[in-house]
Amino acid sequence: MTWLPHDELRFPSIDGLRAFEAVARLGSLERAAMALHISASAVGKRIHTLEELLGSTLLDRSAKPLALSAAGKEYLEPMRAALALLAAMPQHQRLAQRQQRLRICSPPTFARQVLVPALPEFTRGHPGLELELVLSIPFLDEAGPLADVEIRNGDLAEPSAEGAARLLMQKDGVTPMIAPQLLRQVPALQTPADLRHCPLLRTPLQPWAPWLRAAGLDWPEPQQGTRFVDLGLTLEAAVCGQGVVLGRPSLAEGLLRSGALRRLFDLQVAAAKPYYLLSHSHATAAQDFADWLAAHCQALAERSSALR
Repeated sequence: MTWLPHDELRFPSIDGLRAFEAVARLGSLERAAMALHISASAVGKRIHTLEELLGSTLLDRSAKPLALSAAGKEYLEPMRAALALLAAMPQHQRLAQRQQRLRICSPPTFARQVLVPALPEFTRGHPGLELELVLSIPFLDEAGPLADVEIRNGDLAEPSAEGAARLLMQKDGVTPMIAPQLLRQVPALQTPADLRHCPLLRTPLQPWAPWLRAAGLDWPEPQQGTRFVDLGLTLEAAVCGQGVVLGRPSLAEGLLRSGALRRLFDLQVAAAKPYYLLSHSHATAAQDFADWLAAHCQALAERSSALR
């Protein structure tokens, strides 16, 4: 056998090897995905990358059920032996290696106003689970890093291989809110039409037009003042007395309870973009988190809708 220097070899990824071994052992992409706590499409991509590196087709994808090709059968046993050697190394058996991790991706305002305050409730029931929270950028329509559970703000997603989207905070809506210091500086705001005395904070993520029409006002969308591209920034601007925010009580619950903001009217209309949840993992922890978050958001929407 001719040995090449290590710097001239192209090694496969461990994730690719584990994906192939799981499919060979379990007989399908779906069962391998459940075992590895990733999606079936991710398993397929990892195996495809491995096949490109080897220059061989490892799976007979036309077979029902899925079967190994001749090259796959030849590769399987030495590959399993290599994985077994790695698994036997004491350094790979540390507690840190065995600790389960759940990555959650969320828009910034939802993470700050909804997730972070409530996370201790979830982690108390899952002491061995390490949570990692990463952020997406809804305004730029940029998804965050790959995650096990993803919260999105926008048009409701179509059902996917990972399952249907779960709508969060079904009773969520928007209504005008104001800081007490600004309320003292403007004429009495007794009807929606009295908002003409106030600057209206604007954001492309939540236009004023639907609420204004529901209030019987044919005003155009506000054209003056700072344009915020984050829902949390509009709440902060309102707290600072810069104007009236068309906000969600669910996101402003803490501010309403503390008195930093006050609702002006009972009228509430549906938010422009709903929050929904997608799970990209079949792991029990991902399902537990999704169920907990859905229940928490439902309770939050009901509780906050009564705040004034």
